[in-house]
Amino acid sequence: MNKYDLVVIGSGPGGYVAAIRSAQRGLKTALIEKEHIGGVCLNWGCIPTKAIIKSVNTFRDIQTAASLGIELGEAKADVKKIVARSRQVADQLSKGISFLLKKNKVDIYDGFGKLLDANTIQVEKNDGEVICIETADVILATGAKPKALPHIQPDGKKILTSKHALALDELPEKMAIMGAGAIGLEFAYIYKHLGVELTIIEALDAIAPNEDAEISKELLKQYKKQKIKSLVSTKVMKVEDNGDGLKLILEGPKGESELEVDMLLSAVGVTPNTQGLGLEELGIEMDGQFIKVNDKQETNVKHVYAIGDVAGNPCLAHKASKEGLIAIDNIQAKSVEALKKDAIPACTYCEPQVASIGLSEEVAVERGLDYHISKVFYRAIGKAIAVGHVDGFMKFVVEKESGKILGAHCIGAEATELIAELSLAVTKGMTVKDVAETIHAHPTLSEITMETAENALGEAIHV
Repeated sequence: MNKYDLVVIGSGPGGYVAAIRSAQRGLKTALIEKEHIGGVCLNWGCIPTKAIIKSVNTFRDIQTAASLGIELGEAKADVKKIVARSRQVADQLSKGISFLLKKNKVDIYDGFGKLLDANTIQVEKNDGEVICIETADVILATGAKPKALPHIQPDGKKILTSKHALALDELPEKMAIMGAGAIGLEFAYIYKHLGVELTIIEALDAIAPNEDAEISKELLKQYKKQKIKSLVSTKVMKVEDNGDGLKLILEGPKGESELEVDMLLSAVGVTPNTQGLGLEELGIEMDGQFIKVNDKQETNVKHVYAIGDVAGNPCLAHKASKEGLIAIDNIQAKSVEALKKDAIPACTYCEPQVASIGLSEEVAVERGLDYHISKVFYRAIGKAIAVGHVDGFMKFVVEKESGKILGAHCIGAEATELIAELSLAVTKGMTVKDVAETIHAHPTLSEITMETAENALGEAIHV
């Protein structure tokens, strides 16, 4: 029986990062993966969607090139080639991660791992062989899968999950997307600009409901400009197959209504992959559907850790990676800095992009904090005007007494890149003065960050 210092089950952005760091630190490490190295994020989530969005953005740039003084012929989008490129990108990165694992001497087992006890794992290999391996410690990093509502079950043909949507190379005329979180919003943007008549259906009272309310309101405004229809405070009560398409029975603010579409994409969240892992037999405590962990990523069973989507919300790739590093530090008895839940950035890659970190204004109110708001619009920034992206704004939630940045929210061009500086600021407890005194290169979009900090001090130059 093979023996290891650490076995990681699951090779997503939490699992492979933990495995590589473990091996770098000198631990004999194994990784068990049933499907593709890189997990959902790399193969069927974060990466392929961004590849498709790149194609869509380029298509839109060509369509509006005349405004920049460039005359082009009619542009056409080849959906099959767009999807094929996204699969090539995912495959390339999966192979790259496999190379890194082998480079760091991580043993890879292709199969399904199950805990027999805290130190013994049964591996049902993809070739049919069943083996057992021993380990001093184990990290569960099995990720999540698309959530399905009990009365709306995806079939991969007319009712889709995000995975189905990423392989869709023939587009319908009409589509509805159920759920206006990051996944739903990104697919709405993609399909609308590839020519699909699109309707978003959201049960809560705003699209991007987890974002600051002002951000959600601005995104709704921008989606209306793009002719993306959004129905909020609305639920899909029933789906009827009428042969050629689907009839959706909706319940909204004005009562019952019907919507006929060719396809429905279900984007109502994810469900953690905890089935068949041996958790119940081992007595591992659960927190609802998630594995319960402490701030060191430990479960209640000694030597068993959990990270990423199985360990609780938010289900984000970078949160999983950070938790993997925390777990390795803990295993090696190094100084462990717990994950700061208020310092996890969130990004949505539609256009305009949305990014945030820390407290929204609504949460600041709920917590009874003494704060003030600073907000600067993109149209005040020279680079934004030069490149023709003037929609949107940046917003800070600032603690009055200390000037500390409690939260930062951005909607606009390259918001998902601009959030990095603010992630550092929130994580390290920096103040608006710290940011304002940092020289930002001109002309750049990042000047909006400096300007928002200066505005918080009452010293903005361009506002």
